[in-house]
Amino acid sequence: MRLTTLFAASALALGAATPAIAEQYGESQVEEQPNIVEIAAGDDTFSTLVTAVQTADLAGALSGEGPFTVFAPTNDAFAALPDGTLASLLEEENRDQLTAILTYHVVPGEYFAAETPAGTYDLETLQGDTVNVVVGEDGSVTVDGANVIMADVDASNGVIHVIDGVITPGM
Repeated sequence: MRLTTLFAASALALGAATPAIAEQYGESQVEEQPNIVEIAAGDDTFSTLVTAVQTADLAGALSGEGPFTVFAPTNDAFAALPDGTLASLLEEENRDQLTAILTYHVVPGEYFAAETPAGTYDLETLQGDTVNVVVGEDGSVTVDGANVIMADVDASNGVIHVIDGVITPGM
């Protein structure tokens, strides 16, 4: 729940401070909302994901205009992969496979869980395959069987949903 507390506190702090800052320094001096990569890089929970994104040379693309929906695995999700898998994916000769896995976690457009009716959805990823998203009547969300443990983290270029597993094409 650390992420929930962090994002809630940040949102409250930013929401309360923004009018005062804008008034004092003018609109042009107020920092923009962080993008997807900046949010991930600013939280140690995503250090493995950030390393993988940098290794695959995707940071620039995921910092772009978007909008994107990113299903972001935590460090624990990467740690749950079979022994040696992550190390192998981070090797130069496996860059294409790493890129395919990472782009499978990204969907063009913004999809907020709070605005999505219960049901099953197949969304095309940047990798080219589709992910299966299930929104339960109780508000639970899964992506290819991985649980969304925190939904709707708003970024300047899209939205992040934190997941408890690494999803792979063809599952």
